[in-house]
Amino acid sequence: MSALRRKFGDDYQVVTTSSSGSGFHQQQAAAAAPRRKRQRFVDKNGRCNVQHGNLGSETSRYLSDLFTTLVDLKWRWNLFIFILTYTVAWLFMASMWWLIAYMRGDLNRAHDDNYTPCVANVYNFPSAFLFFIETEATIGYGYRYITDKCPEGIILFLFQSILGSIVDAFLIGCMFIKMSQPKKRAETLMFSEHAVISMRDGKLTLMFRVGNLRNSHMVSAQIRCKLLKSRQTPEGEFLPLDQLELDVGFSTGADQLFLVSPLTICHVIDAKSPFYDLSQRSMQTEQFEIVVILEGIVETTGMTCQARTSYTEDEVLWGHRFFPVISLEEGFFKVDYSQFHATFEVPTTPYSVKEQEEMLLISSPLIGPAVSNSKERNNSVECLDGLDDISTKIPSKLQKMTGREDFPKKLLRMSSTTSEKAYSIGDLPMKLQRISSVPGNSEEKLVSKTTKMMSDPMSQSVADLPPKLQKLSGGGARMEGKLPPKLRKMNSDRFT
Repeated sequence: MSALRRKFGDDYQVVTTSSSGSGFHQQQAAAAAPRRKRQRFVDKNGRCNVQHGNLGSETSRYLSDLFTTLVDLKWRWNLFIFILTYTVAWLFMASMWWLIAYMRGDLNRAHDDNYTPCVANVYNFPSAFLFFIETEATIGYGYRYITDKCPEGIILFLFQSILGSIVDAFLIGCMFIKMSQPKKRAETLMFSEHAVISMRDGKLTLMFRVGNLRNSHMVSAQIRCKLLKSRQTPEGEFLPLDQLELDVGFSTGADQLFLVSPLTICHVIDAKSPFYDLSQRSMQTEQFEIVVILEGIVETTGMTCQARTSYTEDEVLWGHRFFPVISLEEGFFKVDYSQFHATFEVPTTPYSVKEQEEMLLISSPLIGPAVSNSKERNNSVECLDGLDDISTKIPSKLQKMTGREDFPKKLLRMSSTTSEKAYSIGDLPMKLQRISSVPGNSEEKLVSKTTKMMSDPMSQSVADLPPKLQKLSGGGARMEGKLPPKLRKMNSDRFT
């Protein structure tokens, strides 16, 4: 574990010894030592620093896809294989023609006018080699030709034609694909030398710049970012090159580029970002690498092109912004690539987004009570919901007297007064008073809502009462005061 950490990151240079004093001095010495050169996973030119070793028997997989293997080779090896294959094939086929002439005795009787050889005017190996080249290249000078007295020569001629077509298709196709690869097109796609972190639209943002040097466009250009960082899982597993995705506008479509002029790619640092707790101070000890991948279709050839680069923690500038490079000229826009990599400092908070949110939470006096009262609000709502069950337990006698067994449940929560149009919070039940204390629920809102809920149902309910109860209600006065003692006691128990 310690060996892996020393290999993949300088920030894991921790020495554990039995003596605490010696370990402390070793840590001080490691901190004072100059930081060695950062080992990159992807170079600035896009080349990946990965080598595959100890493949064993897996190397046979390369031969199963021989065409792709040849295309992936470097140019010097491609040219060497190209020349070697043709040379060996030509020498082999020329030797076959010479062997047929030798076995038939054509070499000794080549100047006999009465003898018909297999191939006319073939005297030795050079003449057999020239005959093969003339046949293979379809030059046909007319001096050397095959006769009909040689069946083995006709079979060899057919074999030569088939083998030559296969070799030409394979090697020439390989060279054509090798030359038409869009890798060189990526040379005209530029990335800024540094990435910057500063405020944009009120949010802390990681930014870098991309540009296209050619006038031909990149069709369907799309950009992606990966964060490579070593980490340790809660189970103790050490991941030396853990890949995390950086959002550069997937949800908004900002990752789809119209790359005509240089563009600034932005990654907003928020709670979902891997840089949520990254600050200017922590960047001095952090070790990470941002890999940028730009893909698109080359307009002239229709082939997919990919350009790559990377930014280490030393190449991310905190509190910087890019210089503008576009200016309006007479009838066109001009791009000044001399300022493509230039940056300048801007006022930027040195704290991380996480620290800023924590400081905002502490400094705001309204956030704390709102959070604490949220539980109280939930409990109060649960208590009111419990009243629905209580209202269903009202005696059947009271339901018959009212003439409405489906009396509104909300009305049973409120006071039975109908003549009053305004209520104070002190007249409400204790459970409703607790809800009114929550910020945002003012007394006026609660009174108006209560009055509205009570006025219409009560007027209808009194009209539906029997004549004796309407007389007891007193034309809108308090019905509760004239109810029998038993019912009045039952009604008062519901709100205690």
